[in-house]
Amino acid sequence: MPTFETCPRFTTDLQHLTPAQRRRFRRVVLDAFVPDLRTDRKFRPGLRIKGVRCAPGVYELTWSMGTGPAGRATFEYGAEVRPGTPHVIWRRIGTHQILTGP
Repeated sequence: MPTFETCPRFTTDLQHLTPAQRRRFRRVVLDAFVPDLRTDRKFRPGLRIKGVRCAPGVYELTWSMGTGPAGRATFEYGAEVRPGTPHVIWRRIGTHQILTGP
């Protein structure tokens, strides 16, 4: 299982999501993001993971599509806490607006 940490801004953003949005994010992370990290292959296309242009080393993940604005989260990789295991630092979560300060 990958290790992770959250930036204070992520924690603040998370509090502004509805309970349903928080559940959706958690489900996507556990059912898709983490399994893809474990396999060392590319992320599945549905996650729409790509680099954030204005922030080298920061990536965005789309965790919700459909009606309303898409749910997004930004993250970066940190130093491994356990050898051979990715360490993810969650930076922001919300809508497209988070990309102005990822």
